[in-house]
Formats: sequence, C-alpha cells, structure tokens
Amino acid sequence: MTENTQQSNHSAPELPTQYTPADVEGPLYERWVERGYFTADAKSEKPPYTIVIPPPNVTGALHLGHAFQVTLMDALTRRKRMQGFETLWLPGMDHAGIATQNKVEQQLAEEGKSRYDLGREAFTERVWQWKDEYGGRILGQLRRLGAGLDWSRERFTMDEGLSRAVQTIFKNLYDDELIYRAERIINWCPRCLTAISDIEVDYQDDDGELVSLQYGEGDETVVVATTRVETMLGDTAVAVHPEDERYAHLIGKRIKLPLTNRTIPVVADAHVDPEFGTGAVKVTPAHDPNDFAIGQRHGLDTLTVMDERGVITASGPFEGLDRFEARSAIVAALREQGRVVAEKRPYVHSVGHCSRCKTTVEPRLSLQWWVKVDTLAKAAGDAVRDERVALHPKDMEKRYFDWVDNLNDWCISRQLWWGHRIPVWYGPDGEVVCVGPDEEPPSGEGWTQDEDVLDTWFSSGLWPFSTLGWPERTPDLAKFYPTDVLVTGHDIIFFWVVRMMMFGLYSMDEIPFKTVALTGLVRDEFGKKMSKSNPNAVDPLDWMDAYGSDAVRFTLARGANPGADVPIGEDWVQASRNFANKIWNATRFAMMNGATTEGPLPEASELSATDRWILSRLNATVAEVNALYDDFQFAKLSDTLYHFAWDEVFDWYVELSKTTFFAGGPAAEVSRRVLGEVLDVTLRLLHPVVPFVTETLWTTLTGRDSVVVAEWPADSGFRDAAAEQEIALVQQVVTEVRRFRSDQGLQPGQKVPARLDLSGTALAAHEAAMRSLLRLQPAADDFSTTASLPVAGATVALDLSGAIDVEAERKRLTKDLSAAEKEKAQALGKLGNEAFLAKAPEKVVDKIRGRLETAEADIVRISAQLAALPTA
Repeated sequence: MTENTQQSNHSAPELPTQYTPADVEGPLYERWVERGYFTADAKSEKPPYTIVIPPPNVTGALHLGHAFQVTLMDALTRRKRMQGFETLWLPGMDHAGIATQNKVEQQLAEEGKSRYDLGREAFTERVWQWKDEYGGRILGQLRRLGAGLDWSRERFTMDEGLSRAVQTIFKNLYDDELIYRAERIINWCPRCLTAISDIEVDYQDDDGELVSLQYGEGDETVVVATTRVETMLGDTAVAVHPEDERYAHLIGKRIKLPLTNRTIPVVADAHVDPEFGTGAVKVTPAHDPNDFAIGQRHGLDTLTVMDERGVITASGPFEGLDRFEARSAIVAALREQGRVVAEKRPYVHSVGHCSRCKTTVEPRLSLQWWVKVDTLAKAAGDAVRDERVALHPKDMEKRYFDWVDNLNDWCISRQLWWGHRIPVWYGPDGEVVCVGPDEEPPSGEGWTQDEDVLDTWFSSGLWPFSTLGWPERTPDLAKFYPTDVLVTGHDIIFFWVVRMMMFGLYSMDEIPFKTVALTGLVRDEFGKKMSKSNPNAVDPLDWMDAYGSDAVRFTLARGANPGADVPIGEDWVQASRNFANKIWNATRFAMMNGATTEGPLPEASELSATDRWILSRLNATVAEVNALYDDFQFAKLSDTLYHFAWDEVFDWYVELSKTTFFAGGPAAEVSRRVLGEVLDVTLRLLHPVVPFVTETLWTTLTGRDSVVVAEWPADSGFRDAAAEQEIALVQQVVTEVRRFRSDQGLQPGQKVPARLDLSGTALAAHEAAMRSLLRLQPAADDFSTTASLPVAGATVALDLSGAIDVEAERKRLTKDLSAAEKEKAQALGKLGNEAFLAKAPEKVVDKIRGRLETAEADIVRISAQLAALPTA
C-alpha cells in the first residue's frame, strides 16, 4: 500500500468509450516538453541520473533497432525521474562523414557536377545546407515514439562546442605521442576514395575464383593459390613455413615472378600454415595486411600496383586496366605461358564491401594518422576488470576482453571533405605543427593544413563528456558525469564502447559510464535479420500509425532479454494494442463504478480478503518490477506487469468485486478505494514503457497534473499470505468449473442451476462472486444433481438436465475416447518394435513418444468427462 500525497480530484471527466492513440499521443508529448518535464537542472540537489543517446546519423530515419533501444532508455529515465533523480537524457546526432558526403555527392551528380567542381569550401557549405534542410528527421520521429529527451541540450558532433572538444583531445594525444602518422594497410573504398573503419565493411559470400599459379623455373618452382590474381604484379616474396621440408631447398633463394622482369625471394615465416593449400603463399605487402606484416618481419619491398580507384599502375600491358579487368587479363596471360596449374570457379569466399556504396573494399598501403592504443586499451580493460564499469549481461565481458586486449592501433584519418579536419599544418621545409583550439595556425608561404578529416568514431568516442561541455569545466559536466548507463547493441561494443572508454579515461581520468547494458538486434518473427533489401523490413512508423506508439514500445520491451536478439511480428504489436485497450476499458469501467484515489487507504482490518489479496499482490509486483529494472530485465518486467494488470487486476479483482460494487454499502466504498489505489499504482508502474495511455488514464483517475512527475511506487511491505491462499482457492474453484462447463459444451453465458457446499472452507464469503463468475443460478425445488465437482475442499453440484443433450454428448465423447485409445495402441506398438527403434531417426522416435503422451492425457480427460455426465 502506498501513501497518496498529491491532491486528488474525484470529479474527474469521464473517459471516451474508445482509446484512439492518434488523438492522444502528439498533443500529450508537446505538453510534456512545454512543461519542462524532460529538462534537467544542473543546480538541482537531487541525485543525478544520466544517459546519453547513441547519436543516430544525421542521414538516418527511425528503424526498429532505434525504436528498440530508445524505448529501453526512455523507460529507464522515466522511472528514475519518478524516483526523484535529476534525470538527464541527452539527445544529439552524428555528422556521419561518409554517409552524409555521399548524399550530397548524389545530389551534385544529378546536377551533372562533382564535389571537385565546387571546391572544398563550397562543398562543405553545401553539406551544411543539406543537413539543415534534410538532416535530422529522426529526431522528430523520436518525439513521435515518446522519447523523453532534454531537447534544450541537443548536440551535433560538428557543432562548435564538440568541434572544440575534438581539436583539444587530438592536440593532447599528439603532444603525449599517442597520435602518429605512418604507412599501414587499411580498408580502402575505391568509390568513396577514403579509408574506412572495420565497422564500415560488410562481409558477404561472393562467387570468385581460386587460381593456382606456378612461380619459378625448373627445380626451383613453387605453386601458390590466390583469389586476387591482379595483386601478383606487386608480389615481393613467396613465404613458406620454416619447418616445411618440401621447400627447405628454396628458402633464401630467388625465383622468377611470372609476367615481370623481377625475381623475388622465398622466405621462411611461421605465419604460413603448411597444411593449407600448397603450403606456400604469395606475399604482396602493399595490398594485404598479413603480407604487410610478413614484409615488415623480413624487410621486403612494398610495391603499390593500384591507384586509389582500383586501376592498375604497374608498367606493362595491364597498366590502366580496372582491377577486375586486369584479373581476367592476367589469368589469360598466365594460362598462355602454362603457369596456371588449377582454376576453381565459382569459388565462394568472404569479400568485404563498403557499407555505404557496396563497392568491393581494397586492402591498400596508405599514409594515414593513427592512435597508439596500447595504454589506452589497457585502461579500458582494467575499468571492467576492477568492476568500475559493469557489462550487462556479464557474459559479454569475454567478448569485450577478447577485443580490447588485442586491439590494434586505430586509423583515424579519412580522405573526405565533410568532418573534423585534422588540425595539423605542414611547413615548406618539412615542419609539422599540431594546433590546439586556442592556438593560431602557422601562416605564410608554403604552409598547408592536412587534407584529411577524422574518422566519425573519433568524435563520437567523446560523446559522454563532450556533450556536457568538455573541455570546459561546466556545471553540466560536474553534475552529470560520469553517466550512469549506456544502452547500445552488442554489435558495436568494439567500435564505439571501447573508444568511449579509452577517451573518457584519458581525458576525464574517470569512467564515461557505470553500466553498459548491451542489447541484441531486432529480427523478424522468424528470427531472420531485417534488411531493406528483404521483404521483412518494417517501418516502425507504419506500426505506430496503425496501433499506436505504446503498442510498438510494449512489444519491443517485452522482447528485450539482456544481450539477446529480439524477434518481432505485427501480430505481437496487435496484441500489445489489445493490452492498451484492455487497460483503457478496465480503468473506464472502474471509474464508472466509483473507483477513487481520494482519502487514505482503509486499514487492513476494514478490508475484505479480496481487497487484502490484491494489495498484497500489488506490493509483491512493485518489489519484483523494481528488482527487474535494476537488473535490466525489460522482458520479464513487462511480462510481470502484463499478467498482473490483465490477469490479476482486470480479470480477477475487478470481476470478484463486481458483486460488492453492485450491493453497495460500506464494503463497496472500501473496495472502490482499493481499486483506485491498485489502478493508481499499476498505471504508474506501466508508465515508463507505455507512457501515453497511462498518462491519459492516470490524470483522469487522480485529477493530478502528470504521471511523468508522479512518485514511483514503493513496496510498503504489506503482504497477506492468508488472503492470497484464500483467493487462490476461489480461483481454483472457478477455473475448474469453467473448464468442466467448456468440456460439456456449455456456452460461456449459459446459466446453470447449482448448489455450492462451501462448509469447512474459506470460500463462503465468496459464494456470490463465484456464482456470478460461473453463471450459476440458485437451486430450485426440483433441482437434480447431474454432476458433482469436488474442488478445493468444496463441492459444486450442477443440474445439467436441459442444458445439454446428454446422449449426444456421450456418443461424441465415446468416439473421441476410442480414437485416443487407438492412437495410444499404435504408438505403443511402434515403441515396442525393436527393429523400428533401431532404424528410425531420433526425431521420429521422439515424435511418437509425444503422441503417446498426448493420447494418454486425452484418455484421462475424456474418461473424466464421461464419468461426470448425468446418468439416465
């Protein structure tokens, strides 16, 4: 039981007969924003609770993955706000370098232009114009979903404050010798003309070809296999395992490289797997990351044979050909020389593609800027190991450590025009100067700024503290950092979570968040990944239009088991819509029958067993929901609330109390107050997940301003085991008699004469309610017991004469019993046949065992129904 401290208004307006989400959701959300419910106060003395939204791309639109994570974050922050925390949920967007630049370049292409026609400055201005006109539509869609974000603090990774933060940390890392420039192998997109991160590479199985080639002459030959024949022009060695006796005579010698005038060495390297293929591999250090590492170990030359567009640059007959054209031409030339030992096509293998334009990615040696991550990554790992940061679910820690403990240096430069330009200037005599935000860059003849921009993940890695004003020591930073929870998908734990950990610990000497709550991916109802290229992709806005935002939110939350993927189908959203309607209709019925939150809750001594039962269950539910929230068990807490509201409150308590309401008097007034209390608390518990329908119902029920700022329910400790046991007996009787009625073919509303022997039980006080629920009429003088049901220490005697055709029912049941017995005999026959069991697959045997169990259960059930039929 909870204390009501806010003023109540018993004469609240009547609810409409139907709940129409479209009429409610938009105006309600705007009212919440106008009243400042979501605006945090850095000067408040309340304890802080902070979540920063994973910034969606400025090019993005709301998809189910966004809706899923936003629903969970909104539920967390709404609950904490109601618990009395100064809650900040900070919104914003990522500038999304490649994605946004591609959008504007597509526009220019439609005009017959390229970015080079505009020049860098004009092109960047054009991108800002695109952002202002088309970008950020997802933020409006988040409002539609009901996201309680503090819009007064909205940030953008390219705004002035965040740009200052980016330049500051770059300068700090550079001065600490944690940023350097070097030639390394990177992922290169020949269409976007930039390095791209691992997360921007999509791998898929492509049909290619595996070609085995003979290098060398005479006794000094070796066969290598490759799927990228065109790179052989850049080979500078062949590598074999040092203990592979087949090639021991070749190690250290030089062999002829076909189609060239070069010879290359045979080197011994433990990286080579002697069991794979021929045990010999071609080494192309400028075009493969593993080959680059071998080249570094053996001091090999690096020959770049392709330009940034994937065109062959090696002098000779293949110069000027596209890489794929060159592949065919080179194979043909080698075939003419008799160098092709074997060809396998199609050869299905995993190939990386640019996630933006789908072009095949090319590993390429390139001069880039890098972050040295060893000390940063160690700090990020230690923060989880010493439990300053908790990963939830905990079993995700292994994946986290596997990544962070083996992290390679991070390529942070991108060959784009849209983004944070690298703050480094080069002088005419080879000078290199890194410039901080308060420093003037060098000027004069010959000084130029680096052309590259920073990887988008560089700026988003600062998100938890740059959005709060860092590098300035702002009141927001002092109040709201470190943040409390990061809700994000387990698929970007490596690319975003680790970078935020590294930068937060480096810049703030403090963790960026206390808990990382990792979610799975949203999939269709069959568990398949949703994709725009598949017919299973769903626009959540369509579902919100059809069923309301609450229905979409509740469906997503009810599927949210920590770290697990979330299947979702339209039928489930319809079911959630039905739940919202059930809440609406039941609350409307309760209010029409006088449910109230006015005045104090009666003492336990004034309550009926039914009242004590529902209040006991209410407080147990409050305790359970709180524990589940603290453990990020959204699916379980949603399911708990669903069954408590629908089953216990609406289907049992309201129904059991109807006779009391209709009888009137003091008992009815008590139950009306109890029902008001139960609805008040239940709506508050449901609010973080389904905010719109609960706001409408709660404010109407209580007459108060808003459930958004209402007090979160607390468990008063009230429990009544005796009342729970007593109502459990009532439920048992009602359930068993309902089942019997159904088995006998009675219609739900069909009334039947009955006598109830409740002596010696706690059921006597509930006879009127049970008769009402079971449609049982009082026994008349000519009552004849045709069926007697002993349940829970009571006896329910029924007179079914005239209610059913006994003989027809007996014939039907006898026929069903015969079929069940035949099914049992057949199953037993197969399971007793040793020859069958020896040959049949286990799945088939298990299926027959299941049929036997079903048949045996049917025999017991049907026999009981026959025995209960009236005798002649």
